[in-house]
Amino acid sequence: MSSKKNVVPEARAALEKFKMEAASEVGVNLKQGYNGHLTSREAGSVGGQMVKNMIKSYEQSMK
Repeated sequence: MSSKKNVVPEARAALEKFKMEAASEVGVNLKQGYNGHLTSREAGSVGGQMVKNMIKSYEQSMK
């Protein structure tokens, strides 16, 4: 079973947009599709920024 299987397939476009925005915020140049050229540091900074933004959004919704 693939770990990339989305529970909600309609969310794929929104997740891609979110990932591109996070990459832009940290200065990582992503392209559509496969990004095998990224270093572990770059990929980690994109993922970390995504988590940071999700936590911020959740905290704001709690107010």
